Amino acid sequence: MRATMMVASAALLAVSCAGYAPPKEMRTGLSEAEVVQMMGPPTGRYQLPEGPQRLEFARGPYGRHTYMVDFEQGKVTKWDQVLDRRYFDAVETGMNRDQLLRFIGQPSDVAGMMRNGQIWSYRYANSDCLWWQAQLDAQGVITSAGYAPMPQCNGPSRP
Repeated sequence: MRATMMVASAALLAVSCAGYAPPKEMRTGLSEAEVVQMMGPPTGRYQLPEGPQRLEFARGPYGRHTYMVDFEQGKVTKWDQVLDRRYFDAVETGMNRDQLLRFIGQPSDVAGMMRNGQIWSYRYANSDCLWWQAQLDAQGVITSAGYAPMPQCNGPSRP
């Protein structure tokens, strides 16, 4: 009985981890159904202004990766892991909430601020204990963005 439970637990772990990153089989030309079978249900669905549809596969809430997969005529045209400096550094003040969601997906954390704005924080893989943050005003427009230490990384205070 114990051996059966161990095998079942190992199988469950393998299945739960299998959908984290796009598998080696991920390629252009796959259908949405094939991608969802590999990656699990999307965490976001966006219509891009230039026509393609983008599906978001966030690996969170504490994950440090979000995969965006673009489809044209129901087939994959491209995919990328978007939680990294290449994408963060391309975000510009003046972008709105919807543009940010289409570009890098759902934030890891949202905090309210005075005057009805918000700070959206994104965890990402790095060795500096940083996250990337965007400040949005009450209209949902980015007013500033940059890197900041993650709160859980603050060590004990020094005298």
